[in-house]
Amino acid sequence: MLSFLKKSNTDRNEMGPEARVIAFLNQKGGVGKTTMCFNAAHALAEQGKRVLCIDMDPQANLSLLFGVDLAEKENAYSVHQLLINSVRELKALHMPALVSDVIYKGERGVDLLPAGQELSGFELSVAGISSPRQLILKKLIEKFGLGDDYDYIVLDCPPTLGLLVVNVLCASDGCMVPFRPDEFSKKGLGHFYEVLEDISDMGVTKMPEVLAHIPNLVDARRKQEAGDLERITSELRENFGDIKMVSPFFNRAQLVKSQAQRKSVFEFKGKEFSDLRSQFNELATIITEWSDVRQ
Repeated sequence: MLSFLKKSNTDRNEMGPEARVIAFLNQKGGVGKTTMCFNAAHALAEQGKRVLCIDMDPQANLSLLFGVDLAEKENAYSVHQLLINSVRELKALHMPALVSDVIYKGERGVDLLPAGQELSGFELSVAGISSPRQLILKKLIEKFGLGDDYDYIVLDCPPTLGLLVVNVLCASDGCMVPFRPDEFSKKGLGHFYEVLEDISDMGVTKMPEVLAHIPNLVDARRKQEAGDLERITSELRENFGDIKMVSPFFNRAQLVKSQAQRKSVFEFKGKEFSDLRSQFNELATIITEWSDVRQ
């Protein structure tokens, strides 16, 4: 199905970083992946965890939530340069970028490796290399020792199933899957599971574990959405067994407000944000409890 998935003898266990790598992804756009990723990362930080966010989406919306806009900076490096620098065959394209030059230190315990528009050319840049193209992000994390510096590395992904997302899946230990309860999201979930099966069949690396599905942007006023959510949940369980489905995130004004102000929900102490804080703490707990079991 995916022509760029080539056979490799690389074993996931050889990577060896201590940090757990968690991806937020869905092939469907507009399901709130970036918002989920941003707030879940801050929930982990609230629990005292060292967290690095990596923006793997050329649209760079996660970077903007951190207040980082590389388009406004001259000679600014992004995760794209680090990806290219981690490939020996692309030495002619290497830039003098150290990971310390690229990481932005967050004020609330969450750091960021930002993205820029040039990340959209990643697939073309690596098209001619002979080393496994789907393992470049995994090797970046290993080469720069990011797993030694953080407890969790949280990845935000583009709404595609191209090489960037395959790199994310091959580098990840676990996945969180936001979706909207509608027909388009259901198809996106189906495509996502097909890609997981492709990665497993190709023997590239161990398939990441799906930790939870997150119904998001649910409109409580529409009775149809409750039925759609029940149907999607039933079909997922029928096709893929016992899955974790968290409580729905409703389309709240508070979430829109926090995003507009480029703040996590944990920076708002009002009671109107208490439910959202609890829900994102639940996501963080799912991640940490799963991580503890794996140790």
